[in-house]
This record gives sequence, C-alpha cells and structure tokens, in this order.
Amino acid sequence: MDTSLEIENRSLHDQVVSRVRDLIIEGLLKPGSRIDEADLIKKLGVSRTPFREALRTLAAEGLVIVRPSRGATVRKLTPEDVFSMLEVLGHLEQLAGELACARASDEEIAALVDLHNQMMERYRERDRMPYYKMNQEFHSRLTGLSKNEPLQDMQANLQARLKRIRYIGNEKPEYWAGAVADHEAMVAALKDRDGPRLGQAMATHIRNTWERVKDSL
Repeated sequence: MDTSLEIENRSLHDQVVSRVRDLIIEGLLKPGSRIDEADLIKKLGVSRTPFREALRTLAAEGLVIVRPSRGATVRKLTPEDVFSMLEVLGHLEQLAGELACARASDEEIAALVDLHNQMMERYRERDRMPYYKMNQEFHSRLTGLSKNEPLQDMQANLQARLKRIRYIGNEKPEYWAGAVADHEAMVAALKDRDGPRLGQAMATHIRNTWERVKDSL
C-alpha cells in the first residue's frame, strides 16, 4: 500500500469505509490478519475517530471483528461458513428473481438491463473492480425489484458478508467468463419476465459461485 490511498475529503465517513472495504475485498488486508490502525490511519490521511467509526461500520457488515482493547482483525470465513451462506443466498435470490418479474415496472427492468450492459463494458475492458461493484449493485437492485423488504434485508446482510468471496470468484479468466454467461442468462429471463427461469438462473449463478471459490478458501 502507498500514499495513493490518501482520501481527499477526510470528513466523509463513507469514503473511509469504502477505501478500507476495498482493501479487504482485494485481499490487501488479508483474512484473519490484524488491522494495523496506526499504519492505515497514516496512509489514508485520516484521524483516529473516523477510522474507528469506519471499522465499526465494517464490523456491522461482517467484514471485520473489533475486540475492545485488542484491536480489529479481518474476518476469516471457513469453507463451511461460505457454503452455508451461499446456500441461503441462492434461495433468497431465486425468490427475488421470481418476484421481480411479477412486480417490477418496465422502467425498472430497463434500468437494470442498462446496468448489466455497463457491467459487460467493464468486462470487455477487463476492469475488474468496477465490474465487481456494478455486479454487487445489480444483485441488490434486482432484489429490490421484489418489493419485499424482509427479503431485501436478508439478501443485503449475506451479500455484505460475502463481498471478498464474490470478488475472488472472478480471479481466473474462465471463472469470470462463466459468471458473465450466468448474468447474460439472468438478463434474458428478466427481459422476458419469466420468473421461474430467472429464479433458476439466479440459483444456478450462486451454486456456480461456490464451485469457483471453494478451492480458494
């Protein structure tokens, strides 16, 4: 890490959270490692208070463990943790896909298709982090189209905990290509408002995610 991490507007809590989250997602802060507060505070160019507030936010997301008087560590998920969370997430997103086809407006579907197209542009450019962030937004927005708040809350909770896992699912070119093919199938079903087909495509995508990440855990 270098001084290019420095944050321009030091008063914005969400910028600190976003920057540290990205370090975790990309593996620059490794799972299970202790977070060196003094080092990161210096490199990010922020004071201790906003940094510690950011850690609390990341702890709430499930990415960090904060222990009083013992500092913070990056949460390390076991293979069993990941499999169990993906198992539940697959069912949640299957239901979200089915409901979205029934409840979303034409304008909402068109906006999601547009986001998918932007993702594909990032894929063609092999611009991985912007692709990843659009991918996270795609899954969140699709779940939002279910118009079911408890479903959205549960999906958001699991998606937050699996951020690093979803990122490493695209490490190998063939894995990334497979994930893109999954998304093409999802969007084709969404355009047709075929709820069962979209739901199945969503569930398959999550099952495929496990196959892509299990050997990296």
